Amino acid sequence: MQAGDLRKGSKLIFRGELYEVMDFSHHTPGNKRAFIQATMKSLKSGKIIQNRFASTEDVERVNMDSKDCLYQYRDDIGFHFMDMETYEPYLLNEEMVGNAKFYLKENMEIKIDFYQGTPVAPQLPKVVVLKVTESPPWVKGDSVSNNVKPGVCETGLKVNIPIFIDEGTQIKINTETGEYSGRA
Repeated sequence: MQAGDLRKGSKLIFRGELYEVMDFSHHTPGNKRAFIQATMKSLKSGKIIQNRFASTEDVERVNMDSKDCLYQYRDDIGFHFMDMETYEPYLLNEEMVGNAKFYLKENMEIKIDFYQGTPVAPQLPKVVVLKVTESPPWVKGDSVSNNVKPGVCETGLKVNIPIFIDEGTQIKINTETGEYSGRA
């Protein structure tokens, strides 16, 4: 595929290593050739790099296999998952999981991407439901200048929530933006 076809979430081989495109932008400066500026994360080490591709440059796209898995728990070694069909356990380290750790709850069913038989990264649903564990009380007069307050969810995710949300409330969180999207 050509670099001009890159999208957020695309997975590719770059300099012999597997990367996921985190962000990209297309630039066409004046009378020069167009290029793609891509921010990519190594799925092996978690290292984030930026690279500039000519828009017509060929890049090696990777097709991933995905399996339905159950997130079981997290410990000092990493994140433990189980294949829903074969009951085979899989371990993903902190770098592989990345910020997805803030959206994973025990006994949650998700898909995991596999490359050449090795688990690489979890695929999160668009929206997850989390319980608010910390929420400062609302003070009368806050609504004049501010409609949101900071809150902490059961997974440690810090998010701005509306002032009417209290501790113990189940809320929906958009996993792509990390923002509150409604009550559950």
